[in-house]
Amino acid sequence: MPVAQRLAHIAPFYVMEILAHAKALEAAGHDVIHLEIGEPDFPTPAAITQAGIAALQAGQTFYTPALGIPPLRQAIADFYQSRYSITVPARRVVVTPGASGALQLALAACINPDDKVLLPDPTYPCNRHLVRLVNGEPVCLPVAADSGFQLRAEDIATHWDARTVAAMIASPANPTGTLIRPEDLRSLLAAVRARQGILIVDEIYHGLTYGCEAETALAAGEDMFVVNSFSKYFQMTGWRLGWLVVPEAYVDAVTRLAQNLFLAPSTVAQYAALAAFLPETQAELAQRRQVFAQRRDFLQAALPELGFALSGAPEGAFYLYVDVSRHTDDSFGFARRLLDEAHVAVAPGCDFGQHAASRHIRLAYTTDIPRLAEAVARIKAWLG
Repeated sequence: MPVAQRLAHIAPFYVMEILAHAKALEAAGHDVIHLEIGEPDFPTPAAITQAGIAALQAGQTFYTPALGIPPLRQAIADFYQSRYSITVPARRVVVTPGASGALQLALAACINPDDKVLLPDPTYPCNRHLVRLVNGEPVCLPVAADSGFQLRAEDIATHWDARTVAAMIASPANPTGTLIRPEDLRSLLAAVRARQGILIVDEIYHGLTYGCEAETALAAGEDMFVVNSFSKYFQMTGWRLGWLVVPEAYVDAVTRLAQNLFLAPSTVAQYAALAAFLPETQAELAQRRQVFAQRRDFLQAALPELGFALSGAPEGAFYLYVDVSRHTDDSFGFARRLLDEAHVAVAPGCDFGQHAASRHIRLAYTTDIPRLAEAVARIKAWLG
């Protein structure tokens, strides 16, 4: 039977292959240290879980409005005011089935077949695949440490053509953990605006920054799509809940898309997420952020003894994107051998694009420091 042509451009998610092999090794009795998956190892904060249980017990199991329950949309709007001093009307907040749902809505609202979207390379692989899903063409532009692995205004000037309609960035970024500087964001937005384009900004790692606070892109203007999630900072990965801040001109279009694509986000997850903004939850999340910072610092200090070179200064998320060219020019083969022989799972650079991908791997510090120390010891012994 025929398969849709768009599938020819959608590559496997290689880290999922690494994860599946790691699980098989564990099932065979091996102790695997997981540094491959971008998922916090902390459980969902208790207040959020209890709010979800209470919602189930209260019978909150029916469809909600397509854009989410009004109290949660308002709570998210209030969060922008309290954290960033930015006023976002609740009518522009759309609750979605994870950040992936938010990205699908944003792209479906503004991309026509064969339209081009500019993205950095490396970047989160699903971004370019979601562009293909709406029959757009992702244009992945090589970026490096000198730009913080972020697109710049000059990239827009050089690569924007008659078919280009949008640019997409993430800050903090996956896999590099880097932030875009506010002045660079404003220049980037101005370059996109000058070409009557759309900027889509992924902020799902906001809250997970170290030594600095990330400024939301909405501080630069209202004429962009901003994606966020309850998965990373709020540690609700399995609840599958995110949100999208929509430009006023796109509210009707996104409403119609949400009604048809998703019907509604998870009801119980929405009621649980109301507790994410409680003071006690925020205090707990702030403490956990400090733990992530300690892990980052430990792993950064350990890299030189492994012959791994850090690519850029990671200020956020929970990743280190490291150059392993001293040891290999095949990041996927390197990751497979490291898993098979040392039982340490990492993500190969080939998941995140093509630019220098064969010499990079991503390490996720989503396990505690004793396990990180054991991983370092295993890698060091394996490398000889």
